[in-house]
Parts: sequence; structure tokens; C-alpha cells
Amino acid sequence: MAVVDFVPLPQSAGYAVIVGMGAVFAAGMMLTTYLLRRYNKEIITAEEFATAGRSVKSGLISAAVVSSWTWAATLLTSTTQVYKNGIFGSCSYAFGATVQVTLFASLAIKAKERAPSARTYLEIVKARYGTATHMVYIFWGLATNILVTAMLLTGGSATISDLTGMHPVASCLLVGLSPTVYSIFGGIKATILTDYAHTVIMVTIIIIFAFSTWATNDKLGSPGVVWEIITQLGKEKPVEGNAQGSYLTFHSRSGGIFFVINIVGNFGTVFLDNGYFNKAFAANPVSAYKGYILGSLAWLPIPAFCSLTMGFAALALEHTEYWPLGRPMTADEVAEGLVLPNASAALLGKGGACLSLIMIYMAVTSAMSSELIAVSTITTYDIYRSYINPNANGKKLIWISHLSCGIFAYVMAGFAVGLYYANVSMGFLYELMGVIIGGAVLSSAMTILSSRQNWHAATFTPPIATALAIMAWLVCCKTKFGSVTYDNLFEDDVMLTGNVVALLFPLITVPLLTIIFKQQHFDWKLLETRITRVDEDEELMEATQSENQGDSEKLAPIKSQISVIASGLLEQERGRFSQEQKTLRKAFTRTVIVCVALTLSLLVIWPMPMYGSKYIFSKHFFTGWVVVFFIWIFYTVFQVIVYPVWEGRKSLASTARGIYWDCTGQTHKLRAWQNSHPEQMHAVQSQIQAQLSNTAIDVVNGKVLYREVGFIDDTLSDEKK
Repeated sequence: MAVVDFVPLPQSAGYAVIVGMGAVFAAGMMLTTYLLRRYNKEIITAEEFATAGRSVKSGLISAAVVSSWTWAATLLTSTTQVYKNGIFGSCSYAFGATVQVTLFASLAIKAKERAPSARTYLEIVKARYGTATHMVYIFWGLATNILVTAMLLTGGSATISDLTGMHPVASCLLVGLSPTVYSIFGGIKATILTDYAHTVIMVTIIIIFAFSTWATNDKLGSPGVVWEIITQLGKEKPVEGNAQGSYLTFHSRSGGIFFVINIVGNFGTVFLDNGYFNKAFAANPVSAYKGYILGSLAWLPIPAFCSLTMGFAALALEHTEYWPLGRPMTADEVAEGLVLPNASAALLGKGGACLSLIMIYMAVTSAMSSELIAVSTITTYDIYRSYINPNANGKKLIWISHLSCGIFAYVMAGFAVGLYYANVSMGFLYELMGVIIGGAVLSSAMTILSSRQNWHAATFTPPIATALAIMAWLVCCKTKFGSVTYDNLFEDDVMLTGNVVALLFPLITVPLLTIIFKQQHFDWKLLETRITRVDEDEELMEATQSENQGDSEKLAPIKSQISVIASGLLEQERGRFSQEQKTLRKAFTRTVIVCVALTLSLLVIWPMPMYGSKYIFSKHFFTGWVVVFFIWIFYTVFQVIVYPVWEGRKSLASTARGIYWDCTGQTHKLRAWQNSHPEQMHAVQSQIQAQLSNTAIDVVNGKVLYREVGFIDDTLSDEKK
């Protein structure tokens, strides 16, 4: 690990942020959970913990996508790429990691339409292919969560150590405490709400850095000044593989290689990370695809603009008296992602260092909370409920969810400490991702999208592709450099080989195995009976009695009447539900068209002509480029900060009204309002969604028919193969 000569902040600042700010977020989320329970009747059952009542709107889904996809690596690795390869570094990261979330919108639609009761995508795998295949994808799903969490902790701890001198081991052990606490208390709803708060803070800090670099700071202060410094730097220290050695060109060999590695690796971390399916299943049916498409467009300027700003600020200020280290960074420090924190300190002194510390902490904790919920749902429903206790009730399942969150958090803390002492950097883990998990991407997606993929293709493709990818990675290293070492394995060509084999080899195995062993012709309606919800009426009743003790004379307990109220409202909701299902079916084609168009734009139409032309940005073109991303970041502000508040204005107003009535001694008005507006209570809405999602919809001659599915867990027949 790198040895830092100077730290801009004291160790106390690191502990203040990790422990102090973490405690504030944990306490705030616990308070929010209480308020939602009291004023909106949100009861944290096992289903609620995993799916938030399947009613989250598109604005919050967008904010959750932005926050979950903004890892420490998002900010640190993208900035490192700009520092190493110039302006294409920002786009190679941003473009290469946006398309996966955009394309995932299509997968989200089909998953919600075909398995409305699912909590994880692995449940779909089990319902379709059985135990053996399920075990394969549990391994790859958990491997994805482990790699992502390891990157979060290693990158976050290195940054905190660089800025404050805090020991990385202490950081690894403490940084996960806050997200573990609020995830246990509030489940996926807590994760989504804190994602929103984290997004507000991160985007605000990025805008502060942007205005400072491009407009107000006396050290830089305008795109023209930065362009002149970077142009001169390209002449003095030309970048190998870049057109004319310039930092101001898309033609970058190393940047192009990273572009491909980034695309490959991030397919795995989206399509195999149950955290993204968690949010898709938590979304209101018609909000899922909108949330992911709009969220991906809102996410793009975060790495693109932040890395452009801080990467060029680092290049411009590294050889000045403002640079905190007093010397250029070493290769190890660059690999650890320390360009951004040093640039922030050079740009704004201790204030900038403090801002980058908070921003990285927000990125680490928001993404980690998503990983915690992802692992807890896999542990609870795919391991415990599937193989240990199939008849577990809601109370037992939520206890397992809580336990798995805590265990995973501190197993990963120990793993991150081991990576620190093994000198494994975040950058290495980021590029290794695709080699390890890329082989399962295509077959897992086809499990949801294609009825023809057979058991053999789904089961054998991931291990075959991964084994070949690792072999190609090692053989390329040995052939090209003569020995297999950590540094040689981290070389561009070596990582590129392993990543490409992992992602593309399934294009051979999936169709080949499907042809050899015959197509499956799976009936999607079987998912409606094989994936079942947990019957939690007893837990709802107990929660009611606990909350309403001593108050029964004033008001009949609302929660004890939830099922009755929900049943009364069910018929009027059926029409809306059937319309949503038809909307999902119609939306799939439109979503695929939009996703493919955006993908081609970001991967081909925009970057390739600029790469091939070897164009060097002029001062005016560069200024326009900066202005475009300024405008784009304000779209992000609207989509993930302003719009969720507007969408949730009614809930916010009712909660504020309830708090006012409680504070002014008018609790009787709150009770009366809740009795007279049962349809607005979250617990009632959740019960309606539960009953509707256990109602299969058939459309015959244009007429909508319903058939009750109930809580059935039928035995898989041999036709699955």
C-alpha cells in the first residue's frame, strides 16, 4: 500500500464522519422507520423488508439506482482514468457503465411481469430449472456481492486513510456499521430512502467542485485556463498511446482497453447483483422501467463530470505549491484511487478534503446498504426458506434477514482487512470483476427473457465460461510477460483478454447446448405458483395488538382490520392492476427500442467517430463540452432530487400533518383520519398488492380473467429440463 507523506485532515475528522455522521444517518433512518409506521402504517414484515410493498415510485427508484451505482470506484476509478488517459477516461467509465443499467430496464419489466411475487432473481432460476442450477447462480450472485463490497471497503478505506491518516483497518471495520444498522431496521425501504439522502449530498458536492474548477476558483477558474494547462502538459509529458500524446483526445489506446473492460465487468455487477432486482421488485409495476432508464441517464454525468473536473484539476495542480503531497503521486497511490482526494485538497484546501471525505463515505455506505439487502434476501429466501426451513413464518424470515445483514457486513470487513495486508487495490478488483462473474451474465438474462434456453445451457455455461476466462487471463499474462505476478495480471491486455472471454464465450455455449439438448419451451405461468409470498397475517395482527395496547377504547385497531379493508378495496384495484400488467407487456417493446438506441449512442455513435478521427479538443470545443455536462448534471438534480419529492408530496403532507397533530395534542384527529382514509395506509396497499400478485391474469379474446394462485409451492416436474 502507498505511504502518504501528508494528510490534509486530522484522524479525528475520519472518525467524526464514519462514526458521527454514520450515527446521525442510522438514528435518522430509525426515526423515519418509526414515523412511517405511525403515520403511514408501514409494518416491517419479511415481505416488506425485501420489497417495500412493491409500491416505490419512479423518482425514488431513479435516486436509488443513481446512489447504488455510485460506488467509491465510480468516483475514484473514473477520476484515475482521466488522470492517466485524459478526457476519454471520463467517458470510457461513464458510457461503459451506463448502458448496463439502461438495458436492465428490459429485464426488470419481464421479471416483474413473469414473477410478480419474486424477491430475488434466483427464485426465478429455481422455479424454472431446479436445485442444481439454483446452487450455481447462488454462487455467482454471492460472488458478485462479495466483489462489489470488497471494492467499496478497499477504495473507501484507502481514501479515508489518505485524507485523514486514519488506519485503513479501523476504516474497514467501522465504515459498514451505519448501513448495517439502518438496513436491519428498515430493510429495502430504508436503503432507498437513505439512497435519496446520499444522492442529494453527493450531487451537491460534485456541483461545488465543478463550479470551483470551471468558474470561481482563483487557482483554475475557467475551462480556458484548464485547457491551456492540460495542453501544455500533454506536450511536456505526452500520454503513450494517445493521439499526439494529448490529454484532450478520445483516441487513447489505454482508455479504449479500459472502455471494453468496463463494459464487460459492469454487465455482471448489474445483471447478477440482486440489489438491482430488489429495487425492481420494490417498484410500482409501471415505475420499474422508467426508474431504471431515467436513473441511468441521471447517473451518467456523475462519473463523467466529476472525473473530468477532478482528474483535470489533479493534472493542472499536481506540480504546484497547492498539491497536498508536495510531490507527484506514485503508481500505487494512483491505483488505489487517491487522485480525487488529493485534487480536492489542492483545489479547496481542508474544505475540499472534507467534502471529498463526505462524498466518498456517502458513496460507500449507500452502495453497501444495497449489497446488504441483496445478500439478506438471497440468504433468507434462496437458502434458508428453500433448503433449511420451507415452512418458516414471517417472523423467522425477518430474523434471518437481520442476522445475515450483520454477519455479511463483518465478514466483508475482515475480508477487506485481508486485502489491505495483501496489497490488493480497488483498481485491481474492479478490473477483475468481469473475469470472475462475466460468464454468468447471458445465461441468467436468458432465464428471464427466453423460454427456449434449456437446463444444460443455464447450468453449465457459468462454470465453463469462468474457467476459460481465468485460464485465458493467466495464459495471456504468462505468454506476454513471462511470469504471473500481481503487477503483470493488472496489465491492460491481460485484463482485457480475461474479461472478453468471460462475457463472449457464453454466446457460443448457450445456443450450442440449447441445440444439442433441445429447446425447453417453458410455460411462464408456472412461475406464478412456484414462487410464493409469505402469509404474514399473524405478524400483522401481533403488530396491531402491540401498537394499540391501552388505546382500544378510543379507536378500533386499524391493523387488525387490514385484511378486511384490503379485501374490500381489492375489486376496485383489479382494473388498475390488470391495466398495469398490460402496460408492462406493451412497454417492453418500447423499452427495448429505447435501451438499444441509447446503448448504440453511448457505445458506438458518440465515442467511435471521435476515437477514429483522433480529434484534439480545441479551446472552444472543450468549453462547450464542459457546458454540456453542467447542463446534464442539473437534469440529474431534477430527476433524483426534485422529482421524488414532487411524486411523494401527498405522503409527505400526510406525515407532516400527523406530526403536527401529535405535537399539538390532537392525536384523535390522526386516528380519525386514518380510519376514514384506509386506502392511503401503506399496510392496506401492501395487502392489496399481495393479493393481486397472487392473482394470475389471463387475457382471453381481449377479456381479462383472474384465477387465484394462493400460497402454493408445487413440486417441480421433470419437464423443467
